[in-house]
Amino acid sequence: MNSSPYFSDGSFELRLGDCRELLPRLPEGSVDMVFADPPYNLSNGGFTCKSGKRAPVDKGSWDESRGVEEDFSFQKEWISACRRVLKEDGTIWISGTYHSIYACGFALQLLGFQVLNDICWFKPNAPPNLSGRYFTASHETLIWARKNANERHTFNYDETKNGEWPEDTLKKPGRQMRSVWSIPSPRGDEKRHGKHPTQKPCALLKRVILSSSNPSDLVVDPFTGSSTTGLVACSLGRRFIGMDTERDFLDLSVARYRDMVGAGFR
Repeated sequence: MNSSPYFSDGSFELRLGDCRELLPRLPEGSVDMVFADPPYNLSNGGFTCKSGKRAPVDKGSWDESRGVEEDFSFQKEWISACRRVLKEDGTIWISGTYHSIYACGFALQLLGFQVLNDICWFKPNAPPNLSGRYFTASHETLIWARKNANERHTFNYDETKNGEWPEDTLKKPGRQMRSVWSIPSPRGDEKRHGKHPTQKPCALLKRVILSSSNPSDLVVDPFTGSSTTGLVACSLGRRFIGMDTERDFLDLSVARYRDMVGAGFR
């Protein structure tokens, strides 16, 4: 595997490869915050709604389930690699659906993390359920955990309480931020360079990064996809390293980054 970055420009860096092989190349205890959106393991059937039409759930081979035990082994392996590179006061965020998030939560506990919060990200514009056999899936869960329960982790309380969060109809100005966040799925302009099947909205990552990191901190995303994490991190004065096995997603990340820099967000 080529050890040089796929793309590097100041505080924004992308690496091509499996995070389980790339994370060990980072210095131990060098990362302030990890945000991870790992495979959901749901590309083995099912349908969703796109533009009012029935469409199969098939995000790619990288998202396929390999069985409960192997899926869990994978989640535990990459989380363990993240633990090594996190600082003692560092934290990790993991986003997922019910297909994956419980396995990630169990792995966090087995590896010695302390869970701080689970966040319900409510999507007011979620697509309908077409089968009529289940409740409509309209949220994802985010787990926030710290590496060491004896260390004081970063939590920018005043920013969360008094900051401007116009996209969230549930957040009341000047009131404590609660664990249910109402944030729409990515806007069309966030996908103008192409689409990633599990792309997160910039508003979601802005909340995560502002609340639990500080300027100049190093943020790592081991499943960077189209690098929403990195774009938001850099726009907020953080450093970023993103990793992905798919070259096309990294190319999409580069296009989005160059567009952001050209717009003056650097």
